[in-house]
Amino acid sequence: MSMPPGSTAPAQVAPPADAGDAEQKRSFVSTWVARIGVQNLSLLVALIVLAAAIGSQNANFFSVPNIRVIGEGVAILGILAVGETIIMLLGGLDISVGSQAGLASVISAMVFTSSGSAIFGMAAAIAIGAVAGLINALIIVYGRVNSVIATLATFAAYRGVVNLISNGSAQGYTGGDDVFTFLSLGKIAGVPVLILAFLVIAALVYIMLRFTDIGRNIYAIGGNKVAARLSGLRINKYVIGAYMLMGVIAAIAGILLTARTGSGQPTSGSQGLELQVITAVALGGCADARRAALDDGLTPTYEPIIGFDPHE
Repeated sequence: MSMPPGSTAPAQVAPPADAGDAEQKRSFVSTWVARIGVQNLSLLVALIVLAAAIGSQNANFFSVPNIRVIGEGVAILGILAVGETIIMLLGGLDISVGSQAGLASVISAMVFTSSGSAIFGMAAAIAIGAVAGLINALIIVYGRVNSVIATLATFAAYRGVVNLISNGSAQGYTGGDDVFTFLSLGKIAGVPVLILAFLVIAALVYIMLRFTDIGRNIYAIGGNKVAARLSGLRINKYVIGAYMLMGVIAAIAGILLTARTGSGQPTSGSQGLELQVITAVALGGCADARRAALDDGLTPTYEPIIGFDPHE
């Protein structure tokens, strides 16, 4: 349409200078909310509210010594949850983790008592953990038994074995050994060894899942076993490896339990861990992250960490 003579075009109103920045900020926030997940954000908010409520009643709650005690309290649970994350990403479940930790705890103390060497005791515990994980995997893979049923059976079996060899009582005394004492009370750069062990294991598993072909294949198998098999992945190999790794991680948790309590514990400290571990991994949104893994590669290793209740 032509304009009347002498008239001028209406001036273009420029958008406010800060409108673009506000839009970018909203986009940045929404992106990270999507990556972290609404469920994880709700857990973080609940954790912050709970901590604030407790802190308002006790001025020492946020003190460094108390935070250190809480960290040491959840370290063993956290180590097991990291291993359970791998199993759940594969589409499985390991209910026997607490029994494996108790078995490794007793074995490490008994071998230490008989040999006088903490290294031998730890090596024996790790070997037992690997064998226990292998047994779980063989039942699942070649027995074609559902992982829940298989590990529920081995949960009872390993618990029975540890009670049989220990007569249901604590074994040995490791409190006088320098290595076990260092594991329970030692610090590296001011960080307790228990917490550091948890952080190192979590970091290693994160790197494996995030940056290696093994991790990507684990996501693929958990997302769609049929498609993974048709693409040439040897699913049985990954299942066996994952359950053996879970056994080794459970053995490490058992060794730390022995160091912390000063003796091999068949039940105390390990009984009921399986429920807490599975709950932590489930609350962390592991299943949701597995479904979205092939889209954005987000690794949920950190997620079980915020699913802990240090007071359980």
